[in-house]
Amino acid sequence: MPLTYREALDLLISTGSRGVKVGLARTEALLAALGHPEAGLRGVLVAGTNGKGSVCALVESACRAAGLRTVLLVKPHLRSYRERIVLDGEPVSAGTFATLLERALPAMAAVEASTGAPTQFEILTALGLLAARDHSPDVVICEVGLGGRLDSTNVLDLGVAAVTTVDLDHREFLGDTVEQIAAEKAGIIKAGDDLVTGVSGPALEVIGERAAQVGVARTLALGDGIRHAGRSLGLEGVEAEVHVADLVATLRVPLVGAFQADNAAVAAAILVALRDRGLPIDGAAIGAGFAAVRWPARLQWIPGAPALIVDGAHNPAAIRAIVPAVRDVVGERPLVLLVGAMADKDTAGMLDALRPLQAPPVFTQPGTMRAARAVDLARAWGVGARAISSLPDALTAARLLAGGEGVVLTCGSLYLAGDVLALVSGGAD
Repeated sequence: MPLTYREALDLLISTGSRGVKVGLARTEALLAALGHPEAGLRGVLVAGTNGKGSVCALVESACRAAGLRTVLLVKPHLRSYRERIVLDGEPVSAGTFATLLERALPAMAAVEASTGAPTQFEILTALGLLAARDHSPDVVICEVGLGGRLDSTNVLDLGVAAVTTVDLDHREFLGDTVEQIAAEKAGIIKAGDDLVTGVSGPALEVIGERAAQVGVARTLALGDGIRHAGRSLGLEGVEAEVHVADLVATLRVPLVGAFQADNAAVAAAILVALRDRGLPIDGAAIGAGFAAVRWPARLQWIPGAPALIVDGAHNPAAIRAIVPAVRDVVGERPLVLLVGAMADKDTAGMLDALRPLQAPPVFTQPGTMRAARAVDLARAWGVGARAISSLPDALTAARLLAGGEGVVLTCGSLYLAGDVLALVSGGAD
């Protein structure tokens, strides 16, 4: 009997206990056993501390607007593992997901015997590439997971490499300085690539050194090959004036926060690079695709009494970026924070970044074993904090505190964002 989706999901979830194991050996062995589904794929591999998901979504939306067949591989998911494999704008079907995992089982067993059990993320990378081979896309847009150099997605050489931003995150794996982390992320850059980056300062020097070492075809960087200016449109998103090569465009993006103008400029440069590598992408498609993009849990406004803002910011740099945008759209309305985070994150830095909002916090816990305890976060915050480990109860408490005219900001983790979205819009699968 074929695997059902529920059976496939249970099997995949059971591999989560294997944790994180850096290195490409298991992924390479999986793909070899599956007949190298990654061979011949073209597109862009996108790394970065923050912004890479938004950039991937913008690039994919513009490619579809140009009439191209697309595969988007992103992580982590919010409500369903199927969100990690998106074919022509739609998450892979439950039946296809189950079939992909069933096809991979013999390879998984062989790799476990020879190289060690593949992690859940490595399995998902292999499933995404199997789906890509089956779909025969014109372009693959793949988001890197952790770092770059040793991330399982780095088996790919798609022709365009992008590094959105570099900041301190995942320090236990990537290093304690911006330069060390930049070196890990720069590991995705390969000989002959077009390189696109939004990085600046010392991190850009590290990325430039890697680009020179391997021999890239061209580098497009913010301020050097990519000129842009942006303005916030409040809840309407942002408008960005972008000039890359011969592309001069005024682009509207319905993603909230002035920082999205940087993401739009990086995404536009990626699309220019893809165009110059033979894909039929023009300015009209870029404009239409950017205007139509949808990317949940990125300052996502959910109307109500009170309204919710759901964001997946999960490191101090991301929190600092959203704070002015939150204050801009909330205005004088009462604001309450609903915060949960992973225990292995810089929670102290995140809390410090939230304090300028001067809003009372309710601390809670996402539904994962990695979650920091709500009571520990509340103690770290100090006076005025509430700790409610049950997310439904915490959300209710935050709503009551905000009142019908107020706003609740949910942030601290993409896992929390996904759990909140599931609560307010009908569950997960």
